[in-house]
Amino acid sequence: MNKNITIIAGPCVIETMDVLETVAQELVRLNQVYGLDIIFKASFDKANRTSIHSYRGPGLEKGLQMLGDVKAKYGLRILTDIHESWQAQPVAEIADVIQIPAFLCRQTDLLVSAAKTGKTVNIKKAQFLSGVDMQYPVQKVRESGNNKVWLTERGNIYGYNNLAVDFRNIADMKNITDTVIMDCTHSVQRPGAMDGKTGGDRTFVPAMALAAKAFGANGFFFETHPDPDKALSDGPNMLYLKDFEPVVKSLID
Repeated sequence: MNKNITIIAGPCVIETMDVLETVAQELVRLNQVYGLDIIFKASFDKANRTSIHSYRGPGLEKGLQMLGDVKAKYGLRILTDIHESWQAQPVAEIADVIQIPAFLCRQTDLLVSAAKTGKTVNIKKAQFLSGVDMQYPVQKVRESGNNKVWLTERGNIYGYNNLAVDFRNIADMKNITDTVIMDCTHSVQRPGAMDGKTGGDRTFVPAMALAAKAFGANGFFFETHPDPDKALSDGPNMLYLKDFEPVVKSLID
């Protein structure tokens, strides 16, 4: 088993069981071919969509049931995000990693509730914070009795409707925790740049991954979908599932 890197992958949001299974089957294949342990990611609720009319997901109860079915059938570890403190405990019954969204990474009660589950907590760095600033969210988790904490870089606000990645944040966050993940797909977003939807450019994703590796990232986060152009969330920056293997291979070569 290749334990040198952590890879997280899956569709942005839970759409249908068919989409989840299509992605899960490919992740299982890649795990077998490359000796990996790719963690399956999908959100049961996208609570921070740009527009009130955007698709959010099936909700907590149905979403966790669907993720649980994927876990049971394919043996994949599961990562999903929470937006409210009360969600931490039910999510911990299914998820192996609980993710804190970037916009919420300083929410003390959210961090503490996730920490108290005993699960690994993946905190995404806010678009308005530096890597050094992330010592304080990590401190909240650790002082709540949980040392299993990861940090994820996903770019910083750069003017309006744009993000830029300062890869020095990766090195700074490696001084805080052992596992630092590059969110290779959200970092190419154009927030709110498509008439009430988030835009992006997936062509930059492979380069983002390799640049992050050069700066010391030891984890990589990808949103991938069988047909991103028809996806219900984050389509422009998601990788086509058929294009995912070459990116994975580039990281482990």
